Amino acid sequence: MGKRKSAAKPPPKKRMDKLDTVFSCPFCNHGSSVECRIDMKNLIGEANCRICQESFSTTANALTEAIDIYSEWIDECERVNTVEDDDGA
Repeated sequence: MGKRKSAAKPPPKKRMDKLDTVFSCPFCNHGSSVECRIDMKNLIGEANCRICQESFSTTANALTEAIDIYSEWIDECERVNTVEDDDGA
């Protein structure tokens, strides 16, 4: 009689790399000076620069990450700059 075949273990799951929580400031261009925090109790996301004290806050949800807050800040800066350019022309 033969030996029973054992079930092969599934391969280990790959870990997701951690996303950054500190970024460069769009105003002073100082690297690693913007820190993003998420207050899940009040559903607010904040990005603050430690060098020039600029800040940005937005609404957050359960899926919001630090990179999302920073990206919204950059998008808002670009939107304001394009509106100013259109008004000046």
